[in-house]
Amino acid sequence: MPPNPVERAKDHLVRPFSLRGLSLPNRVVMAPMTREFSPGGVPGDDVARYYARRAAGGVGLIITEGTYVGHDSAGNSARVPHFHGDEALAGWSAVADAVHKESGRIMPQLWHVGMDRTPGNPPVPDAPAIGPSGIGLDGTRSGHAMTQADIDNVVAAYASAAAAAEALGFDGVEIHGGHGYLIDQFLWSHTNRRTDGYGGDVAGRTRFAAEVVAACRAAVSDEFPISFRFSQWKVNHYDARIVETPQELETFLGLLAEAGADVFHCSTRRFHLPEFEGSDLNLAGWAKKVSGKPAISVGSVGLSNEFLQVFQGEQARVTDIEGLLDRMERDEFDLVAVGRALLGDPEWLAKVLSGRHDELTPFHVGLVGSLA
Repeated sequence: MPPNPVERAKDHLVRPFSLRGLSLPNRVVMAPMTREFSPGGVPGDDVARYYARRAAGGVGLIITEGTYVGHDSAGNSARVPHFHGDEALAGWSAVADAVHKESGRIMPQLWHVGMDRTPGNPPVPDAPAIGPSGIGLDGTRSGHAMTQADIDNVVAAYASAAAAAEALGFDGVEIHGGHGYLIDQFLWSHTNRRTDGYGGDVAGRTRFAAEVVAACRAAVSDEFPISFRFSQWKVNHYDARIVETPQELETFLGLLAEAGADVFHCSTRRFHLPEFEGSDLNLAGWAKKVSGKPAISVGSVGLSNEFLQVFQGEQARVTDIEGLLDRMERDEFDLVAVGRALLGDPEWLAKVLSGRHDELTPFHVGLVGSLA
């Protein structure tokens, strides 16, 4: 007799897990998703309720939307939350309290957009776009190549935000190192043309990311976990790669682990696709294999398509998670992040674990405009 799908989901999703000093009740993580519902960079009561609903639905860990660190060039929107300044931090304190009241755990994701910034935009209109070489994702030289002083200032901004997260009672912190933003611009050879110690081979291109991680590690206690999110793909460059082989991945992640990263959040658009030829392992599977660190997998979990197809008008359908459970049964990775499925239904996990698949509400584009 085939295993009962509900019992199988419970067996593989409802297992406790520890990250440094943090104990998680299960293996499901709410993925970070930009929402832009924080006017002036300050998260309000609606943001607190939004995250608390997902905690009440039972997810083991919430990773917030990206939050701008305290550097003038960090952002590109007046509605993305900050993780600096008294008013914004007070708002985040209320968010953490609301999640904890629902027995949830929560980490802020720390973000700097780098060359994605358009000068003239808020939060600091006069601030330039900065990056490792002043080169945007499209390959044009359109910004400011960072000096050592720029690098030191940004690294310090990340460390300050990590320290603030611990002081506010958050359960850890995630550093956004993917999707073509500042840290990723150092990692990708297409945007990093430096000839000093921050450029060149994989190890050189990883130096800035490792310095950010090390500074955050030094700014928080030994028990406070640090997640590092990375991706191969970039916005509008979906075939991009920062590493071509498992050996390069091992070098990259080894430097970050040595700097103090506790878990690698491996962003892919479809979790079920293999990363390198000759193996079925996805990116998270390879990250765990070569680094020896825990890994979080993510990408279209519980839905029939990936996020770009939804924004192109294709309706997402709810799907089963048998393929995900197969991989978790093999311990390919340790945790799974769920994004759009949790936007569509805050009770996604509770419904999956009770066999109420027919009650699941699928994600649709209209949810982008609300904090349901």
